[in-house]
Amino acid sequence: MAKFLVKFQRYFRRRPVRFFTLLALYLAAGSLVFLHAGFTGEPRVAGSPRGPAGGEGQELPYLGVMQLSRGFPGAAGGRRRGPWFKSTAKEPADRSKVGDYGAARSRLLKGRSGREKDEDRAKYIGCYVDSTRRRTLRGVSFLDYKKMTVFRCQDNCAERGYLYAGLEFGAECYCGHKVQAPNASEPECNMPCKGERGSTCGGANRLSIYRLELAQESARRHGSAVFRGCFRRPDNVSIALPASQPMPNMSVDKCVDFCTEKEYPLSALAGTACLCGFPTTLFTLHEREDEQLCAQRCPGEEFESCGTSEFLLVYQTQVQDNRCMDRRFLPTRSKQLVALASFPGAGNTWARHLIELATGFYTGSYYFDGSLYNKGFKGERDHWRSGRTICIKTHESGQKEIESFDSAILLIRNPYKALMAEFNRKYGGHIGFAAHAHWKGKEWPEFVANYAPWWATHTLDWLRYGRKVLVVHFEDLKRDLFAQLKRMVGLLGIAACEDRLLCVEGQKDGNFKRSGLRKLEYDPYTPEMRKMISGYIKTVDAALKLRNLSGVPEDYYPR
Repeated sequence: MAKFLVKFQRYFRRRPVRFFTLLALYLAAGSLVFLHAGFTGEPRVAGSPRGPAGGEGQELPYLGVMQLSRGFPGAAGGRRRGPWFKSTAKEPADRSKVGDYGAARSRLLKGRSGREKDEDRAKYIGCYVDSTRRRTLRGVSFLDYKKMTVFRCQDNCAERGYLYAGLEFGAECYCGHKVQAPNASEPECNMPCKGERGSTCGGANRLSIYRLELAQESARRHGSAVFRGCFRRPDNVSIALPASQPMPNMSVDKCVDFCTEKEYPLSALAGTACLCGFPTTLFTLHEREDEQLCAQRCPGEEFESCGTSEFLLVYQTQVQDNRCMDRRFLPTRSKQLVALASFPGAGNTWARHLIELATGFYTGSYYFDGSLYNKGFKGERDHWRSGRTICIKTHESGQKEIESFDSAILLIRNPYKALMAEFNRKYGGHIGFAAHAHWKGKEWPEFVANYAPWWATHTLDWLRYGRKVLVVHFEDLKRDLFAQLKRMVGLLGIAACEDRLLCVEGQKDGNFKRSGLRKLEYDPYTPEMRKMISGYIKTVDAALKLRNLSGVPEDYYPR
């Protein structure tokens, strides 16, 4: 062995060039190995799990009903962690796994040519000037500094019936029915999307704007305006609807455009007069009349109705009502801890959105979800005992956890809907969908077997151990938002401002609403599943009635 090493040393002394060449190759190979380890050890693919175990993405064994009632491990990201913790919800199945660089490269290449390939959904029309003082697109807006993509912005705007979607600063999305600004040069839209590096999402005060070809019909609409109904003319009409304009050639478009330009969220057609305003206690939009009372033909459009001087035909414009958009932390720390308790998938995030708009104060959480924080739920980062938030989201259901709170709003949802919503979130994220393979594979039956008992024990535990519990059914909240939200705000100790609650009715959709574009075409529940869930429904119904509360809504029972 020694002779071999001596010969090897003499060989490279005679040929130093070869020695240094091999040394350079060795160092280069080592560098590549180091870089590869860095990528796979700390993945940077958007949405991939980071941080310790305990999130939704972990495959954990079923621990039984008692363990479920004290916080199922896969429910909501586990107990509170520090601000470094990221949500670990599983991404949709069509996304590549960490280390699948070929698929990642394909996505980037697809992103670069997205404008050409998405012509059937949206058409890119150019880069436009924008200003914080006067927005180019004046409909709803939202931001996401982690996962904004062109498709996500388009999907959100299309779902709400807007004709245009615009992206700015790489992370901001604006919707609108009209582009109200001049063009900018194309190079000024130069910022990559935060969630899709291969695509462009505007620039500094510059919007990349798309015209949406397939806006989704989520409500009765006329163009971008949402039909609200036929209503009797309010008594103090000049106060209730302060802006007006005579229009001899009245049409729905003309009145909606006028009110949009005046930046009012309501457009009311009164024959040959157009009225604009806000929903207020003088004009609540709660008492609809028969539409035939408003069926007078428009002077400027033969096939449209324009209402009469006594019965107004009302549309909601794309102007955002900002009277309920301000939010802050409580000015003084509260000594009372109020829980917003629900089974996962029961609409807790939506309820938080409504409560924040109705009260003007942030809500907190027993957990920490980075995606919710990035969406504007600023109380998410606070410790749940901080006392700075108006209420605390929790999915916990055990005596010790429940008795930590002084009172609670218990949100209950139809288990058939709640289970499907949580399954979608678990395997597709907050606004995503579980893949077809998950529904048809072993995941769905195992999920129902594990989570359906928890739906029942969650409600039963809160009814048993909760000190002061206000029960709110998700379906009642959707059907009569004003009355139910007023009850919720009352429990929180806030004097309900009716004008603010009316504002919330017009802004009720939050940023975590699934688009509905991928609804299942079949019933995923087997007869055995329905039989089991029906038994749990009857148990919860009896427990509610035992406490002199209204039982579960009729639509909880199988069709």
